[in-house]
Amino acid sequence: MADKMDIDAVNGQKEEEKVGPAPELPPERIIINNFDLIRQAVDAFDSRFTLRALRSTSTLRKSDKFVEAIVIGVRTAFPKANMGARKVLEEMLPESATAMQNGVAATEREKKETGDDQQVPELWAYLGILVQVYLYDTQQYQEGADFSENFVEKIRSWNRRTLDPIGAKAYFYYSLFHENLDPKPPSKQSPVIEIRPKLLAALRSAVLRKDNDTQAAVTVLLLRNYISTADITQADLLVAQTQFPTSATNNQVCRYLYYLGRIRAIQLAYTQAHDHLESASRKSPTTGPAVGFYQQAMKLLIVVELLMGDIPERSVFRQPSLESALYPYLKLVQAVRVGDLQAFLRCVEKNDAQFRKDGTYTLILRLRQNVIKTGVRMLSLSYSRISLRDICTRLHISSEESAEYITAKAIRDGVIPDSSLDHTNGHLITSSGRDAYSTTEPSEAFHARIEALLGMRDECVMAMRYPMNKHRQELSEAAKARERERELAKEIIEGEGDDGEGDEGGFEGM
Repeated sequence: MADKMDIDAVNGQKEEEKVGPAPELPPERIIINNFDLIRQAVDAFDSRFTLRALRSTSTLRKSDKFVEAIVIGVRTAFPKANMGARKVLEEMLPESATAMQNGVAATEREKKETGDDQQVPELWAYLGILVQVYLYDTQQYQEGADFSENFVEKIRSWNRRTLDPIGAKAYFYYSLFHENLDPKPPSKQSPVIEIRPKLLAALRSAVLRKDNDTQAAVTVLLLRNYISTADITQADLLVAQTQFPTSATNNQVCRYLYYLGRIRAIQLAYTQAHDHLESASRKSPTTGPAVGFYQQAMKLLIVVELLMGDIPERSVFRQPSLESALYPYLKLVQAVRVGDLQAFLRCVEKNDAQFRKDGTYTLILRLRQNVIKTGVRMLSLSYSRISLRDICTRLHISSEESAEYITAKAIRDGVIPDSSLDHTNGHLITSSGRDAYSTTEPSEAFHARIEALLGMRDECVMAMRYPMNKHRQELSEAAKARERERELAKEIIEGEGDDGEGDEGGFEGM
């Protein structure tokens, strides 16, 4: 028997090898399968099934029959043509797609399987997300904004925890539609300013309802909203008065850390900005559709490192996903590293449009003093004594008085330690270099690395997901096990009593 099973398994494996991978499902079938996942999420009160359904959106939107698939999904979930939920969704779709009769027979076949699905708000909300994606991909921003206005309010009014992941995605597209309406940010007349009260109300509701998904998404959207119009003070107040949920998804954590790093960089808190941006770049995916976010985070991180006086490693610019995107920043780093002020100014002028597009232009303008300080440091390492006139010539500084002020500030800031100014003769005097291993710098660097690794380990532990209400299931199972033990003990006692009565009767008969 075992030999026969092994032969069947081998034959099955050979057949699979001949057939190859399973063909991709059509988009309408994916949507209908997602209905089953959403029903499981509602029945088991487990959001993981809903997240699995939402993850297939990227596959659906690439299909040429995306609109037709949405129509079939709407008619499958809501068979009756006069239903208000169906009309709201079909009004946003093109008439050519809704008038098609393809899939009607399939819809009739699915009626028995779906049951009374109009009573499940999660299905309607999921289809609403697909409609939002369609409107955004076809650049119907005004129609999408009008639809999303009522869509998010409807989801918020239901107040169902099984709708939390879908509601978070709905608010994301709601904000995205308004960002693309004219006038665009950073204009103070931009529509993004008008949606702030609704986002703040959604944040309050999410906190009161302990809706962590919507809370994380709306917090990130508000930070993005404030930064887009340069309202840094309001963004800082939001960060100070709210607490980001620890159970948020990795994507939301990356976005939150990125915006927090940008806020701190604008506020001159470069050390905090560096920590946040470094965490965001480490958590961010380095390949796939999210590579753009990784590139943007690395651009800002490089500028912050330069403002801190550090030089990024060359290996950062050699990564395949960053090589072309970071080329202007490579030239910028090369100019700052050698302290060449003229090369720095030429690089900024040449890549002015790119730096403005990346939102790093104002931060890069702050690097001028850093370039001069770096140049002074390079000169102090090359010469034990150099005149202020030579510093002016090499660094293209206008006067010796300005050079004296700059070198004095560099000495005070610790940029050129063990140095002094001879004001009488106009010289910068540098003593012999010290041994770095005789200081605490190596131990501090080692401690920083260990702290970063331990912090990453703690974040990974906190980010682990567990099935909801698993402890209740374990308690019920333990209670059932105890009940079975009591019944078994009772049966054993009753059995011993029956055996004793039989023995007494036997002795009496003898």
